[in-house]
Amino acid sequence: MRFVSDPATASRALSFGAVADTYDRYRPGPPGEAVDWVLPAGATDVLDLGAGTGALTRLLLGRVPGKVVALEPDSRMRAVLASRSPGVLLVGARGEALPFAAASFDAVVVASAWHWMNTDLTVPEVVRVLRTGGRLCVLWSGPARSVEWVADLLGRKREADSAGSDDRHRRDVELPPEAPFTVPETTIIAWSMPMTRDELVGLARTYSSVITRPESEQTEILDRVDRLAAAHPAFAAGTTVDVPMRCLCWRATRL
Repeated sequence: MRFVSDPATASRALSFGAVADTYDRYRPGPPGEAVDWVLPAGATDVLDLGAGTGALTRLLLGRVPGKVVALEPDSRMRAVLASRSPGVLLVGARGEALPFAAASFDAVVVASAWHWMNTDLTVPEVVRVLRTGGRLCVLWSGPARSVEWVADLLGRKREADSAGSDDRHRRDVELPPEAPFTVPETTIIAWSMPMTRDELVGLARTYSSVITRPESEQTEILDRVDRLAAAHPAFAAGTTVDVPMRCLCWRATRL
């Protein structure tokens, strides 16, 4: 997660390492279909920017015949990634200062991390390390909170949370007019994921809006999710529920 100028957002951006193992266990990565849609054909050198614990990294390793580099500044997240994906080329650095030579990659892919970056600094760095014809790819995936019962359990997106972070533009990619990219393309891919009641509570534990709260408030939130899940007929029967998921996919090609 990334360093940004707003202190409240910066605190949230660096919070995930505190629950790195839980994050890796419960946070769903993007679906393979989304990765296939954003990647340019024939890509052999790909950077996973803000790799976290490596959910996207592992998907890329199965698709890219050449080199996949995972970049993650949080040492706690990197440790989990390394344990899950031994041998992966792992770099500890920030998106705002990429330690790579110019024209090093055919694609830079970011999964659920772009909104934590200072894009004024990150966009020029991405432009620098991408080859002509390379692609910036951004993915956001998670439970479909537009579905009423999902929103009831996991909470609704708000324009500003108690930490003062503005969520209205968390899933926007705003490139400056002079950035050398084609007109962006977007699509939304929907799928579902079978989850138990415990897994749903575990997922709720991985959100920064929960992690950054005092322990007593975290417990209260997670107990609430557990009670609501218990009231769902399928969970009450001790089975899994197919949780609707969505992935917003964004791509633009470097000119």
